[in-house]
Amino acid sequence: MSDGPRISFNAIDSALSSLKNCQTFIKSGMDVTTQVALDLVESFNDEEEVNNMEKVMLEYATMDRKLNNYIKAFEETIHQVKREKPENLPDLENLAREKFLEMESMNSDSDLQQNEKYMYFKDQLKEMKKQYHGTDTIEQIDEDIAVTRSQMNFICPITQVTMKRPVRNKVCGHIYEEDAILEMIQTQKQKKKKVRCPKMGCSHVDVKGSDLVQDEILKRMIDTQKKQSWSTLDT
Repeated sequence: MSDGPRISFNAIDSALSSLKNCQTFIKSGMDVTTQVALDLVESFNDEEEVNNMEKVMLEYATMDRKLNNYIKAFEETIHQVKREKPENLPDLENLAREKFLEMESMNSDSDLQQNEKYMYFKDQLKEMKKQYHGTDTIEQIDEDIAVTRSQMNFICPITQVTMKRPVRNKVCGHIYEEDAILEMIQTQKQKKKKVRCPKMGCSHVDVKGSDLVQDEILKRMIDTQKKQSWSTLDT
């Protein structure tokens, strides 16, 4: 007696794994685009060039959404077949295509605005423009930045030294050295405990790695201050 067709999903799983690797390349492209846009703002370049970078980000977000839907459609199809165990193997490609087209039909432009990398791009761009643009002269802006730097705390609340790769907690807004906070999270995870925000006085008691985002603006400010310090020593 046959128990029905034995279906091997190894080839499909391998293809899905490759597609997920493509997602990594898309996210890397979005990171590079963000860096270029911030460089343009910092260098007082034409606003049109910055807007072009935003268009590139939206194109990346579109590709990411399409790839996500494609992967999700195939995963749902595989789960369905595994669950139902049909006597005759269905056309997986057609089933997945139908699910994919259904998902694509529900797309909207607002979806792209919710892309995590795009949202980060907009947030960082907004902060950078606050620092480098406005109605003030360049000299006034430089003075304002200097005051901001003097007021800003570049010290990590964990290591108590100047940060190199600052990350911001999306929940409470506090900033830490990336390696330090990730190590703290991992250590507490092994003990099956939650991580309280190490910033004194903060009431947030469940810091997660997924809540941390790179603070590119602060990193640039720290790097600039470091360069100025070395320049002062050289003179």
